[in-house]
Amino acid sequence: MNFHIKKSWSLAIILLLAGVMVLSGCSKKSGGEIVAGKVNVVTSFYPIYEFAKEIGGENANVINLLPTGVEPHDWTPRSQDILNTSKAQLFLYNGAGLEGWVPNFLKGLGSESKIKTVEVSQGISLIEAEDDDGHGHGAEAENGEETPNHHVDPHTWVSPKSAMIIAENIKNSYIEVDPAHKADYETRYKTLSGKLQALDAKFTEKLSAAPNKEIVVSHQAFGYLCRDYGLTQHPIMGLSPDAEPRAQDLVNLSKLVKDEGIQYIFFEELVSDKLAKTLASEAGVKTLVLNPVEGLTKEQEQGRDNYFTLMEKNLQNLILALQ
Repeated sequence: MNFHIKKSWSLAIILLLAGVMVLSGCSKKSGGEIVAGKVNVVTSFYPIYEFAKEIGGENANVINLLPTGVEPHDWTPRSQDILNTSKAQLFLYNGAGLEGWVPNFLKGLGSESKIKTVEVSQGISLIEAEDDDGHGHGAEAENGEETPNHHVDPHTWVSPKSAMIIAENIKNSYIEVDPAHKADYETRYKTLSGKLQALDAKFTEKLSAAPNKEIVVSHQAFGYLCRDYGLTQHPIMGLSPDAEPRAQDLVNLSKLVKDEGIQYIFFEELVSDKLAKTLASEAGVKTLVLNPVEGLTKEQEQGRDNYFTLMEKNLQNLILALQ
């Protein structure tokens, strides 16, 4: 009897500790408070935050909703995030189905909020992905049911070409809410745009010279990168990083890796690398990081990594894998 009591006590303590850990995990702060006298901008996740900070400079106070080390596909906002955002002047989000929480979030802002909402992927030619990502991204039919195998790929920013359009949309939205500082926004945007053009030129030059063009990736996040630089991606999982692959998919991928002589399988830091490592050992190849730049890890943040340093590392790893 005592044994059972002891056992249930230890179980209760484990559950209690798990609850505490979950709660402390949930209360990770997203950065920032509203600042008077500046354009307050709320961004939905990391790349938009970085570009908004660069273009906004000292005229803007940019708050990123997504905490460091969190994968944007799985995140939902808290009431404090809604409250903060309702007092801001600009809300910038990717759109194209990435942030499924946005419609309810915007309803929660209330009618008295003066915020301007901008979908920064506007103007990018979106890719229809042949995939059911099991995550409610993408198209819904008229009757509210999801249409199978018909999803928009939301990972626009992973290509420098698309990132240029995103940066221009951010600049234009600043000028709309704060026309007095138009010249400042234009100047800082030109600097950012110049860096993106240089990155684009480098990707174009190096990847067009690569002898191979096929990459195996952990999740289907590289459609725009592949389209713009002449590569083909073979994802282990779908558009969402936690969509489960079927056993048959893994068998087919393993065969493809062997047939095509692929030397590396790519994984990413914010998502478990278990499947990529399993497939790599099954196919007798190595793994490398290909970062969809959805957010920074704690280490990357401390190491002053940013969109450009991560994309440079991506390019180096692509060159290595495509030999």
